[in-house]
Amino acid sequence: MAQPLTRERFAARLYDLRERYWDSHPFHLRLHSGGCTPPELRRWVANRWYYQLCLTRKNAAIIANCPLPEVRRAWAERLAYQDGPAAPLPGPERGAPAGGAPDATAPAEGGLADWLVLAEAVGLDRAEVTDERHVTRGVRFAVDGYLHFCQTRAWTEGVAAALTEMFSPDHMAQRVTAWRTHYGWIDPAGYAYFEHRIPTARKDSARTLELVLDHCVTAHQQQAALDALAFKCEVLRAMLDAVDYGADR
Repeated sequence: MAQPLTRERFAARLYDLRERYWDSHPFHLRLHSGGCTPPELRRWVANRWYYQLCLTRKNAAIIANCPLPEVRRAWAERLAYQDGPAAPLPGPERGAPAGGAPDATAPAEGGLADWLVLAEAVGLDRAEVTDERHVTRGVRFAVDGYLHFCQTRAWTEGVAAALTEMFSPDHMAQRVTAWRTHYGWIDPAGYAYFEHRIPTARKDSARTLELVLDHCVTAHQQQAALDALAFKCEVLRAMLDAVDYGADR
């Protein structure tokens, strides 16, 4: 029977999957070097919207599959981060304006709202992003596959798949620097998504790693976690394959 890895060795094996992250994909290399045209950059933003939409549902699936209340409570914070806080109930005593109903025109806060600001910053109309007209078949297939994975696998595997967060903060910081350097036509307001997400991802990744290390203690659980993170890396790279080819719809 295979012996489980020590906690330190298991963490190292997870970090070793860094080389499979999507930052080395040819499209991202071109994107960060200033080699993308405005339509290509817009295509990336429009297709990433579909991934952003998936995140709340995949996090809800992890919560639904998890039997541990303390884990569910902690993971639920991600729902509000992405979708934004719940609107106040009607009535002055619940924080609504004096007239009664909450202000429906007030901007939402959250990852989805920030992504739509980014879309406008690169020259996309919100309607053409939210109606998903630019989402390629390949991106849709990859993202739907990721959601299905989190819905049907053990909660620990869904959590382990999210460990791409370990690799993302530095990559996003490099993206902001590169875009400011090479794509001066982008409205700086669009960088709010990355500015909000980078510190959150650093915090989330540390907590996520602790969960995986704490709850994946058998050799089988550890291998499943490693496979889940490898799968997620492939999902992200498959998305970029589809974006790079572009015409696939």
